[in-house]
Amino acid sequence: MMNAASKNTDATGNGNKTCWSCKGPVDAVALFCDTCGAIQAPGQLDHFARFGIARDFNVDIDAIETQYLKQQQALHPDRFATKSAREKALSQQQAASLNDAFETLKNPVSRAVYMLRMAGVEPEGGEGQTVNDPALLMEAMEMREALDDAGDRAQIDAIIRDVRKTARDCENEVATAINGGAYDAARKLTTRLRYLLKMAQEARAKKARLAAA
Repeated sequence: MMNAASKNTDATGNGNKTCWSCKGPVDAVALFCDTCGAIQAPGQLDHFARFGIARDFNVDIDAIETQYLKQQQALHPDRFATKSAREKALSQQQAASLNDAFETLKNPVSRAVYMLRMAGVEPEGGEGQTVNDPALLMEAMEMREALDDAGDRAQIDAIIRDVRKTARDCENEVATAINGGAYDAARKLTTRLRYLLKMAQEARAKKARLAAA
């Protein structure tokens, strides 16, 4: 049984819920009932509560991964092979919620998007949305042109270093904006960070193609 996070309350402020099996009280973030051992439904926990951490953009990825692996082990299908259909279904729901939380929080862009939506703010540049920021579009165009013109791995390495540094600086700005409640700035910075990380990925892909040629 897990529960580094079990001393915290969930996002709705409910510290306890009722076990479906024994009807006893269960901590909102617990995977299993302490009384009867039955697995619980994932409920409405936010991703931060699921890992027992504060709602802060700056997260300890290694600590989250440690919690993720512990919970993943506790939810392994083999542990539920002889359980009831309901317990198997709940374990699958818990596993899906756990995976979603981990994948969201480990990526700075998806984490920023998630935190913006928690605050009721829709991020820029989503599906079907047009980015209307001339400065950002110009920066992206110039980076793409530089990558297109790069003819060897040394040039691409230089681009990767520059983009990574710029992305780290941008991520720090995103953290400051989100944690400070400056959501308009955070929306724009999150879009910029998305562009920067995508450019770094494209640069690595081009380097790999040159190495394989």
